[in-house]
Amino acid sequence: MVKLLAERAFAKINLFLRVTGRREDGYHQLDSIFVPISISDRIAIEMRPTKTSSVTLRCNIAALADVQSNLASRAAGDFMREFAISAQVSIDLHKTIPAGAGLGGGSSDAGTVLGMLAAMTHQPREAIMRLHDIALGLGADVPFFLDPRPSRIGGIGERVEAIEKFPQLHLVVAVPPIEVPTAAIFKKLMREGWSGPAPSDHIDEIRRGDIASKHLVNDLEAPAIALYPQIAQLKALLQECGAGAALMTGSGGAVFGIFPDSAASERAADELRRRAPQARVFAAQSVAF
Repeated sequence: MVKLLAERAFAKINLFLRVTGRREDGYHQLDSIFVPISISDRIAIEMRPTKTSSVTLRCNIAALADVQSNLASRAAGDFMREFAISAQVSIDLHKTIPAGAGLGGGSSDAGTVLGMLAAMTHQPREAIMRLHDIALGLGADVPFFLDPRPSRIGGIGERVEAIEKFPQLHLVVAVPPIEVPTAAIFKKLMREGWSGPAPSDHIDEIRRGDIASKHLVNDLEAPAIALYPQIAQLKALLQECGAGAALMTGSGGAVFGIFPDSAASERAADELRRRAPQARVFAAQSVAF
């Protein structure tokens, strides 16, 4: 029996990203809030039972269509091996989330594929820990995207604590015409640049929706700007367009600004497109499930 399923894979922003330490294996430990936003990729999966397993991938961006390196197809292969599934899985991936921007596009694709395949093969609830292990093996951000909702993130990304009743955010996201290599940014981050865990009063204020510039801390922003000064230029333009607070997300290079409502974010996005035609600009909002 052929099974078909289609879903959206949402981007995320880091409302803050604070480095709290570094493990012996070199991975940095973080304190962050991930917020899923309305920018999304589209994924359709077709599954056909067969005697041997295979994964094929179609993507609207040719450079991302390699089945061996794309996180979506790798997730499908890992899932079938872990759960001993024999099937032909065909993935149709339509990319909208810019790559190398700190918006989690590849991780979101992988987490979404894992969730879709779990649903298509009727995996029991207790299989979530096995999915989590597969996700973490694919990347530190992937576990969040198994169930993307506003969350406090710890460890290297494996500790995910959902935040209930998170305030609605109206955003403009601007992406410079660069792809930022995450490893290079972490390599440039010095120990004195670690800000440590977010103060508890910051978390309380964020939960109430009283979000200000003091809350938006990203320890990776300064190292990224040192390599790519256009990130700072876009951030300054967002502030000039009326953002109440602005920040680079993840390891860059996308920046986001927070606005009071959707009308304000749409106006600011239009102005930013005129002033920075080289950037990809999105009016977006946070997504709650």
